[in-house]
Amino acid sequence: MLTKTMLAADDVATVLAAAETEARTNNWAVTIAICDDGGHLLAMKRLDGVAPISAYIAPEKARCAALGRRDSGVYEKMINEGRVSFLSAPVMAGMLEGGVPIVVGGQVVGAVGVSGVKSSEDAQIARAGIAALG
Repeated sequence: MLTKTMLAADDVATVLAAAETEARTNNWAVTIAICDDGGHLLAMKRLDGVAPISAYIAPEKARCAALGRRDSGVYEKMINEGRVSFLSAPVMAGMLEGGVPIVVGGQVVGAVGVSGVKSSEDAQIARAGIAALG
């Protein structure tokens, strides 16, 4: 049998709080979503002033990063470079920068997806949340 590391509720709360702090420090209105390694939503917070569509986009970015085991921006870059057939990949609706996998001991245990500001800023917020895990 294999053993795997999993996010605990306290870990999720830590990531969410740190990501929110990064967003608020920069006065960025965003939605922050955290999912497990299977892409299942564990937590989501929509800050005041963010466009409602972000509540759909952030979880999809997180799901894409978790299931793909890499930053969701990798897929956006592939598509922009001409591999448009990748748009037909199943269960990968969030192929936009802003989804970042949470890697612990070489294993992807989940991901953070952020939506609401520039894609690079979304990714910055996600990484700040993940960094809080240590």
